[in-house]
Formats: sequence, C-alpha cells, structure tokens
Amino acid sequence: MQPTLSRALRCLLGSKKRAAAVVAFWVLMAGLLAGVAPTLESVEDNASANLPPAASDSMKARDLIRAELPGQDAIPAIVVVRGEGDGAGAQAEEAVARISSALSGDARPEQVTGVISTATTPGAAAELVSEDRDTQLVIVPMTGSASDESFQDAVGEVRALAADRAGPAEVAVTGPAGIATDTVKVFSSGDKVMLLATILLVLFILLAIYRSPLMALVPLLAVGVAMRVAETTGALLAEAGLITVSSQTASIMTVLLFGVGTDYALIITARYREALLDEPDRPRAMRVAVRRTAESVLASASTIVLAMFALLAAVSPALRGFGPYLALGVAVMALVAFTFLPALILLLGNGVFWPGGVDKAAARSRGAGVWHRVAALVARAPVRVASVVIALLVAMSAGLLGYQESFNTLSGFRTATESERGQRLVQEEFGPGESAPSTVVVRAGEDLRTTTAPADVTAALAGADDVSRVDERPRFSEDGRIAFHEVVLDHDPYSSEALDAVGPLAKTARAATEAAGVQDATVLVGGETAQTADIRSALDRDTLIIVILVLVIVTAVLVLLLRSLLAPLYLVATLILSFLATLGATTFFTLTVLGDEGLGNRVTAYIFVFLVALGVDYNIFIMSRFKQELRTSPPAQAIGAALTRTGGVVSSAGLILAATFAVLMTQPIRELFQFGFAMAFGILLDTFVIRPLLVPALVRLLGDHALWPTRPAALSEPPAPTRPAGEGAPAPAPASGRLLRAFTWIAVIEACTWAGLLIGMYFKYVPETTELGVRVFGALHGAAFVVYVLLTLLVALRLKWRLGRTTLLALLAAVPPFATVAFEIWARRTGRLPGPGAVGAAPDSPDMV
Repeated sequence: MQPTLSRALRCLLGSKKRAAAVVAFWVLMAGLLAGVAPTLESVEDNASANLPPAASDSMKARDLIRAELPGQDAIPAIVVVRGEGDGAGAQAEEAVARISSALSGDARPEQVTGVISTATTPGAAAELVSEDRDTQLVIVPMTGSASDESFQDAVGEVRALAADRAGPAEVAVTGPAGIATDTVKVFSSGDKVMLLATILLVLFILLAIYRSPLMALVPLLAVGVAMRVAETTGALLAEAGLITVSSQTASIMTVLLFGVGTDYALIITARYREALLDEPDRPRAMRVAVRRTAESVLASASTIVLAMFALLAAVSPALRGFGPYLALGVAVMALVAFTFLPALILLLGNGVFWPGGVDKAAARSRGAGVWHRVAALVARAPVRVASVVIALLVAMSAGLLGYQESFNTLSGFRTATESERGQRLVQEEFGPGESAPSTVVVRAGEDLRTTTAPADVTAALAGADDVSRVDERPRFSEDGRIAFHEVVLDHDPYSSEALDAVGPLAKTARAATEAAGVQDATVLVGGETAQTADIRSALDRDTLIIVILVLVIVTAVLVLLLRSLLAPLYLVATLILSFLATLGATTFFTLTVLGDEGLGNRVTAYIFVFLVALGVDYNIFIMSRFKQELRTSPPAQAIGAALTRTGGVVSSAGLILAATFAVLMTQPIRELFQFGFAMAFGILLDTFVIRPLLVPALVRLLGDHALWPTRPAALSEPPAPTRPAGEGAPAPAPASGRLLRAFTWIAVIEACTWAGLLIGMYFKYVPETTELGVRVFGALHGAAFVVYVLLTLLVALRLKWRLGRTTLLALLAAVPPFATVAFEIWARRTGRLPGPGAVGAAPDSPDMV
C-alpha cells in the first residue's frame, strides 16, 4: 500500500501547480453539484422518522383504518376552545360556531376537508364537550403530507382563522397536524443559529491552537467544501429515493463534519509541522505527514462509516435512515482531508504560518510540558492511575439507576408551542387519553354484525384496566368483516403506562372474540399509543443488534490496524466503560438536575454509536503512534513518547469535537440537547481521562504484551538473567501483588453482584416490589464484569498463562453466577494463582509458559 500511496501523493501534492489543480477540482465539484441538486430542506422526510416499522401491528391497523373507513387518511387538527369567566360555556359554544363557519366557508384552506364540532355534528357533543361544558373541541381533518410546506402553511391559516373567530375565548390548535407543524418549526428555527455558533466556536478554538489566522481558516474551508458536496450528493440520493434525510439528521451532520473535519485537519497539520523539522521542502514534508497519518485517519474514518452503515440492520425508520447520509458525509470529509486540505496549505505557502513563522510552528510539535508530566505520572504509578480512573468511571455509571426513556414528543420541546398548550388543555378538561384515542381492530372471516362479538368486545374493553371509555357503537367495514372499536385510555397516550396497556388491550379483545364463537380472528391496535409502543419495541431490538455490530466493527478495525488480538480487547473495554459513565452522567444531569421526564427514546442508541465510533479515534491515534515509536524505543519509552507527541493535538481535536457537539445544546429539542450534552461529556472524558491516563496505564502494565501476539522491536529492559537450578523464584513486584489482590476482590464482587441481580430479577415479578434491585445490581454487575475481564487479561499476562485452558476458564467464569469465586479457589489450589504468602509466579503447568 505504501508505494501506491506515495505515488498518489506525488501526483496530488508534488508541487504547487498540482496542489492548485486539486483545490480547483473540489471547488468545481462543489459548484456543479450545487447547481443540479435540489435543496436539502425540499427532500427532508420528517414523517417516516417518527413511525414504527412498516410490518408492525399498529401500521397494519393504520392501513386497514385508512382503507376501510372513508376520510381516515386525513391528518386531523384539533382546535381546543375554552371559555373564560362566568359565562364560559356559552362563550365557548359561540366561539365554536364562528370557528366552524369560518373553516367550512370559501376562505378556508384547500387542505381542510371538513369540520366536526357541536355546530356541524350535534350528536357528537358527548365526545366534544367537557363535563363542565366550558371547553369544546373542533376536529378539522386535513389532507396532504405534514412535511410539505403547503400543509404547514395551511395549519397556520387554520390557527389564524381560529384565533380571529374565538373572541374572548382561549383557543389553541393541536392534534397530529398541529404537532407535526410545530415540530418542523422548532427544528428549523435553530438551524441557522446552530451553524453560526459552530463556525464561530471552532474558529475561536483553532485560532487559540494555531495562533495563525490562515491556518485556522483552512480546516473551516475544508469542512465547508465537504459539507457542500455531502449535502448536495445526499439531496440527489434522497430525491432518487435511495436514502432518507430528516431535519435531525441534517443537524447532527453539521456538527459531525465540523468536529471530524477539524480533527483530521489537526492530526495532519501536526504531522506536517513535525515533518518540517527534518524536511525543508514543503511538498515533500506534506507528503510525509499525509503518509504517516494515513493509516490512523483511514482507520478512524472507516470505523465511523462502518458504524453508520451498521444502522442499516435496524428495523426502526428513525435509526435505519440515520446512517447512510452521515456515512456519506464522513467519507467525503476524509477524502477532502487527504487531498483538498494539504493542497490548500501548500498553495498558501509561508503565509499559512503567519505571524509566528515556520520555526515556531514546527517547535510546538515537540509536545507541551504538561504531557511530559502526565506521561511521567503514568510511568510512575500505572496501577494507581488505572484504579482511580476505573473507580471514577464506575461511580459515574451509578447515574443509570435513575434511567428512564420518554416517548412524548411535545414534552421534548424546550420552547413553548401552541400544540403543547392545546394538548395540555385537552388533558385538563377531557382526560389524559382523549388527545390520542386508540383503535382496536378486529378482523374475521365472517360478517361480525351477525354475531355478538362486537358487543362482547366493547364490554370487555370497557371493563379492562387502564381504559377510560369505549365508544358504544363500533364502526364496520363495508362487508362487516372488520370492526373498529375506539378506546380512550386513562393515561397520557405517550406514557410508559399507556404503552404497556397496548398488549393487554389486544389480548382482551382477542379473548372476547373467541368467547363469542369467532375463530381465527385477527386483532390489531392502532393509533398514536400503539404506534409508539411498536417504536419502543423496535428500538429495544435495534439497540441490542447495533451494540453488537458496532463493537464487532470497532474490534475488527483495531485488530487490522494494530495487528494485535489483545489490544482491541482492552481498548474496547475502555470504550464500554466510557459509554456507561457518560450515559450515567447524562441521566443524572438531564433527569435529576434539569427535570426532564426521561431520555429521548433514540438518544441511548445515538450516544453509543457516536461515542464508540468517535471515541475510538483517540485510542487509534495514540496506539498508532505507540506502534510507530516501538520501532526505535522500548515499550515504556514508546508509550511515553506517543502520549507526549499526540497529547496536545489529540486533546485539541477532542476539545473541538466536544465543543461542536455541545452546540446541539442550543437547540430547542430535548433529544438534541441530551445528545449534545452526552457527546460533549463523553468526548471530553475520552480525551482527558481515558486516552491520556487509562490507556497508557494499561499499556504500561502489559509491557511487552501490550500488542500481543506482536512483539516490540526493542525492549525496555534487558533480558532477565537465567535463574540457577534450585534457586527460588524472585519475589513479585509490588504491582503484581496489588494486581492479584485486585483480581481476588473483583472476583468476589462480580459474584456478589450476580447474586444481587438474580435476587432482584426474582422479586421483580412480585407486584408489590419495584425494579430498583434489577437496576442497581444490573449496573454494578455490568461494571464488575468489564473490570473482571480486564483484570483477567492482566493477570494472565503477568503470570504468563498461555491463551489456553486457564485463561479461557478465567474469562468464561464471568458468565455463570458465582463461577469467578470457584475459579479463584481452583486456580489457587492448582498453583495457577499464587496462594496467600506465596512469592513469585505460580509453578509451571500445561497452561504456563
């Protein structure tokens, strides 16, 4: 690969003329694509991202409702009218009459297909008027797509007409049409602010890092070119129906490209300044820099792209449609970083280092003094450093005890909306479930009108738990084989209690149908609550699949990059600990401190994918440099040099990446705020704790085995003298004793948390208890499991176990309950672990070297 890469770099970066051609190519490409592609906003699909999988029961129910009940494919807007003062009831009734007349007249928006109110349908008063008669509802079915601008304008006209005709009465337009319109407005309102804030923040940090205006602008120009190419290409693919793009995806793409692009720019320019120390020829120095960073940057970009494509394994539209567009953006950004960025730097010549000059810029590449002190600390006390960091991560993970998710879109807006106000009025005056009734669909092979099944199902549903009311008269399809029962729950339609009630509703209706003598009937539940319940089920399934796939991808990339089997295991273990700590801290901050009702339903999956895919970058950068330093230095010096040389640039890259994600916290949407906070916190944790402290400490403890089975080219210590026959084993180093004691304790802790988890899972099914035990011991057991596996590998290397029976038994002992203690006892009795008071390594055995 190196000869091919060298030839390609000479072709692209061999001279200023070639560099100018590369810059011109990218500028021309961005301009041409912008001329032929539609705007990204025009092809955004914000509707499907909030739907369950097409094959789910709720979507099947929706299709039946739309097919069999005329007019049910319309999107309803709900006008809530509440009177004020002593004559509130009469005031509301008069306002409803005026609003109904306006929305039925010629001045109404063409998307309005009808009006259902006490003025147009007096027989529906029972469902449209509150008990105190002070509040009434007006249902306004509307045609079109909620993502179309014309539909949103029509909702605005409905709101204007309702407000104009309401008089002194309070009025608000909510319902699916109002909610969808407000969602689009909330997203679009913060996009320009977010983009401007991102640019200014990144520019400020780059100026502080480079101390050169031109050098600070170069990464921003590269990101701008990559973003333009990615957005226009994505718009063309979305227009062709090959990918989907939502407003949320577009927002995350903005911060992702700024973060990743400046990261790659920092890595490449840092190596360029370092190369200038030995190579005065600028084009040659740039080729050296790109060649030396190619492996790590390619591994980083590949990890992110593959992790994004892993989302294609999801069945949830929200996750499945999320990956391809972001993968496209990162791939384009990597190409721009390898070509446009270095070419532009060469084209700018000496001016890129103004006012400090080349010599000062090159001198800063030697590493700051603080990183020399950090490297010395890790070298002096690796066990203590690793123990403190792991304890800190476990403590942060305790925030998961309060973990819960929210599926309520309206409660996720951090700004006031009319639809949220209307929803609150409906819940106060009509009950929490009235804003989004559910529909139980019963389909049979015979005319249900000739049986008692419809009446029996109605009676059974009315007597079911969590049900507020049921329409006495179900609606039927034209042939009578499908019955539609409208059910109102006595919970908020998006609460966990309401979602949990969907399954029992279907079960109750199925049992009543069978009891009425109708066999082989199909029972489905439709409506907002049922769709949300299916979204929750799909996300639970998808999160598990995605976690496995992303971990496999990251491990495979690390194996190929480092040519090691052991290093990927402890590096991935640090990523898992980082994720748990980040999620725990995010849960505590947003739920306990800020008072959010829960994490956004997709936030956990987003955090895992992005934090692992981006967090591994810093492990890649330091371990790649460690591998290079091993060619001339022993492991102890190599990891110190790697930490010192990469400390400043990687920390700067992490700071910028965290800052760009933190910009998402300016958005008025709960999911983006929580995601932005989690990513900023997690990246800073990886940048300033995991990468400079925990990873070097583990490498220092593992010594020559850090890249097992690859052996270092130079060793830090001379070979130990041969021990004369009959001479006792040397006393173990203090670190070995502490390591063995830690291994013993973690084995006991892992067994105890297993016991607590099993007890909690047993009592979970006793109705009077809660799931607190499962949450507590589940979190503790997860942390203990990761630490136990990590310590097992350290002990295996320290005692020179082969990758055979003993090592495998020690690792497998973490899976069955209490097996870690059993292994501990067995290993000490057989001599594989030194017994209390023993010195030296364990006696030779078939599993010892």
